[in-house]
Amino acid sequence: MVLVKSLTRGPSIPQRWQYDIAKSNGPLAEVNSHDIDTLRWFTDSEFKEVYAIGGNYRCPEAKQEFPDFYDNVIMTASFENGMQGCIDGAVSVRYGYDARVEIVGTKGVIFVGRLRENEVIVCNQDAGIVAPFMETWRTLFSDAYQREDQEFIACIIADKPPRVTGIDGKMAVKVVNAGNQSIREKRPVSLT
Repeated sequence: MVLVKSLTRGPSIPQRWQYDIAKSNGPLAEVNSHDIDTLRWFTDSEFKEVYAIGGNYRCPEAKQEFPDFYDNVIMTASFENGMQGCIDGAVSVRYGYDARVEIVGTKGVIFVGRLRENEVIVCNQDAGIVAPFMETWRTLFSDAYQREDQEFIACIIADKPPRVTGIDGKMAVKVVNAGNQSIREKRPVSLT
């Protein structure tokens, strides 16, 4: 049995159009679509069923006009190969950018990701122990973006298809839509 947990919490404050789930597809699309990709990759399987709950705890200005907007979401999933997964996401957290993955297997656990911007830790009498927190996804994933660009250029030069295709994007949208349906209908949603 493998359980893959992926969490992303971003500091951005949604724009007015993002409060409208019909237009933005919500935080599952805006933030957690990458976590959906991560779970598909680590499980090497497609989503079978999802159950999601969401709530608006940090964006009170959206509650009256956009009652279905959520800034926090938890989505559990089962996969076609029997594995399980969980996504925990939030926007407007204001403490920095937080993206981590935990893979729990039968013989151990793997933790992927980091919270700190760098390894500098400051200790002083007034503040205690302080470590700079990751501010943005642009910093956290800069190496990944460079490798992605290199892979894209190599595909063009070698005239070969990329490892990530339109099917991957389509599957992420399918899971986002099922997750939003689950939040609205307060029930598990099958993707098969």
